[in-house]
Amino acid sequence: MHNTDTLVVEPLKDKPFGCVISLPSYCKNDPTALNKSDFEKLYNAVHENLVVVIQDQADLHPSTQYKLTKMFDSTIPEPKEDSGFAGYGHGKEFRHEQSVLKKDGTTVKSQPQVQILGQGVFEPEEPGNENGETISLTHPSHTTFHHTPLSAEKIKKDHETRFYRWHIDSALYDLNPPVVTTLLGIKVPPSNQLQKISYEDTGDELQLTQGATCFVSGEQAFANLSDEDKEFALNTTVEYAPHPYIFISPAGATSDGLTMVSEGKEIPFDKLPEWEESKIKKFPMVWKNPVTKKPHLQVHGCCLHKLHTKQPDGTVKTYELKEAREKAHKLMRPAIAPSYVLPHAWKQGDLVIFYNRGVWHSVTGEFKGVKSDGKDERRLMHQCNIASGMEPIQYS
Repeated sequence: MHNTDTLVVEPLKDKPFGCVISLPSYCKNDPTALNKSDFEKLYNAVHENLVVVIQDQADLHPSTQYKLTKMFDSTIPEPKEDSGFAGYGHGKEFRHEQSVLKKDGTTVKSQPQVQILGQGVFEPEEPGNENGETISLTHPSHTTFHHTPLSAEKIKKDHETRFYRWHIDSALYDLNPPVVTTLLGIKVPPSNQLQKISYEDTGDELQLTQGATCFVSGEQAFANLSDEDKEFALNTTVEYAPHPYIFISPAGATSDGLTMVSEGKEIPFDKLPEWEESKIKKFPMVWKNPVTKKPHLQVHGCCLHKLHTKQPDGTVKTYELKEAREKAHKLMRPAIAPSYVLPHAWKQGDLVIFYNRGVWHSVTGEFKGVKSDGKDERRLMHQCNIASGMEPIQYS
């Protein structure tokens, strides 16, 4: 780490995107204490590099993480009781018994916009457990979400894993996607264990560390499309299902984690929790980065419901669920080729800030989540992202 009087940005070497940030000495390792000029550098770095890593932040308090996350979006409404604005993902929608997100962490009681994620049981006195009670965390596993998961032998003996679910952090119903997500590694099990992801359609392999968080650039995803596919994407609106994480809960994901297998298993709309037509989200397929002005292909392939594409004659063609998924998958699949994926290998104290409106990301890997035989394979992280007051900017 540098010890300088100004913030330093170092692009990651031999990676498709991303950078490491060194904080200036005057802020005493508190990123919220940056002066106006240095915060502007950080803001631009997040939008330009998409994934930013600040090391040695294990002691960052949840209230400070919340404050930092808010600094990236002046439109965030003040928290309102029971509104969902207490922090995207931390209300009734995401703790609903039927939601596929119901096991993904627990809320920090003193700062409900921050979630505690990880694997294993943590006692009240352990670092990162802010709740004064024993908590049990479950790391998301593709074995519970994919239509046809890997065999136990492939996971254990061959050290294989999968992209769990490629996604944008967003409720995708009623609330707008957060601008950034901050993710802090407080307890990270030291592991030199490598895992691999095998691409069933091409035979490619991606090597990554146990439990790496993978990112792809929406900018690169769009840039790599054919001219015909770019035209399609630019003229397409993505309509998401009401309560989408509940809607898809009986279904299984494709083996690459990009979308769902269409078998008619989704919960019928009349069986979902109460919903309103006006709260259904319809977002452009291509979003504009406000700093670089570049187009980003931004789709949550698992939660979409329909695609609406403007034709050359001005009419609109609607693709229903199965075909919409197939169209989205065709556009998204090239972006997750090994050379385009940034797998972040977590180290204790890493604070990752990513531009949630410019990347897709996915959990990978499996953890035993136990503390025995001198080994501690538990993991604990703090995550914060907050619904924005503004919709994504359509690229045109």
